[in-house]
Amino acid sequence: MGIVENKEVNSSIAQNVRPELLPTKERIMDKVSYTAAFLGGCVSIGTFSMGASLIGVLNMTQAILAMVIGCLVIAVALVLIGNCGHKYGIPYTIQLRSSFGVTGVKIPGMLRAIPAIVWFGFQSWVGAGAINSCLKTLFGIDMLPVVFGLFIILQVALSIKGFHGIKWLENISCIFILATLAYMFYVVKTKFGVEIGEKISGIEGTWGLPFWAGTTAFLGIYSTMIINGSDYARELKHDIKPALTGTIYAVAILPATLFMGLIGLMVSGATGNNDPVQVFSTTLDSQFLTIVTLLFIAFAQVTTNVLNNIVPPVYVLMDTFKLSYKKSAILVGILSVCCCPWVLVSEDSAAGLALFTQIYSAFLGPIFAVMVTDYYFLRRRKLDLNVLYNIEGDFKGINWAAVLAIAIGAVVSLFFVTISWYVSLIPTAAAYYVLMKVLKSAEPFRRGTIFE
Repeated sequence: MGIVENKEVNSSIAQNVRPELLPTKERIMDKVSYTAAFLGGCVSIGTFSMGASLIGVLNMTQAILAMVIGCLVIAVALVLIGNCGHKYGIPYTIQLRSSFGVTGVKIPGMLRAIPAIVWFGFQSWVGAGAINSCLKTLFGIDMLPVVFGLFIILQVALSIKGFHGIKWLENISCIFILATLAYMFYVVKTKFGVEIGEKISGIEGTWGLPFWAGTTAFLGIYSTMIINGSDYARELKHDIKPALTGTIYAVAILPATLFMGLIGLMVSGATGNNDPVQVFSTTLDSQFLTIVTLLFIAFAQVTTNVLNNIVPPVYVLMDTFKLSYKKSAILVGILSVCCCPWVLVSEDSAAGLALFTQIYSAFLGPIFAVMVTDYYFLRRRKLDLNVLYNIEGDFKGINWAAVLAIAIGAVVSLFFVTISWYVSLIPTAAAYYVLMKVLKSAEPFRRGTIFE
């Protein structure tokens, strides 16, 4: 059967869809803006904690290589998923309909949204802690819960402007972020050089399973971002090819990850403290430099959260509960507080946070595998947007082939939780392809698809 391709949505169908979910008309991101967006968006305090989790497991060379491999896998995966959004201008939740169905998208949608909301709360608490430390140092004011609440409100307000606001925010922050990260790395190296030499440099490490678990830990931080790659790529100008897009991802993600991961590894190894705010607020000799560093930590949370942890779950909530963009953004902010992020930054949180990342990666890896198999091997990169946006059409309901496939992939990967993302890919892809051919419930989803 031939594949039908259509990049336009009929007005009769479009009038029943919220404008934010329709194909992008105006592409506002050029090469520079897109690089800046991902550079700012990947400066994550979660990466600091992942670096801390490698203490006593990997030596410095192995830790660096684990970060590099993780970042390169992320870049390739973003290109594969984002190609659909770049070509058709559709968001993640609409892209999912071809593989999971209009009703079925609630499952992968929530599996994407929940970790993002948790990370939003976690990183907002860290950022609020940095601001509170500045207020305490300068004015003797200590009101962390209030600062946290105001910080959440600020980020939600920025996200309501959508990608126009993100472009402005990330372009301004790019140079400041790189310069401050380099400075923080320098301070850590000079301040804790002796301790690092004693406690970290002598670690023998391993190239076995713990090494690949390390790559999964850093990959897992962005495994949420990977599967909604179309939410970003739909804003990228049409003339930018996949090879260049992959280069942009690597150039943007790698330096931020290396700096933050190594800072976390060195500081935690030298001081035994996993809280970056506490470390930098108590160890720097200059009050001015302390304030600058703490403000950077706060600012970095804004750039990361707005891009990666607010906008994606907002699209999911809009499609799932038929809410407006503004109401969805406010709900994401409220839910992030309900996650009790102050618990996640306790002294024992680094290992638990790494385990949390590995576990949810066991579900996000299968979603990635289903999406890639569906788009590249079954649809041949061709979609009919009128069918995709028609909630009463062929994609109505749930595609149980996709649901069963991610269940199979998740179960398999949970037996190897430390490398869950990698392990889940082949079982999920194979299961999805076979189930699409044999299940009667998958018949509507096979229309317009070539099967060998």
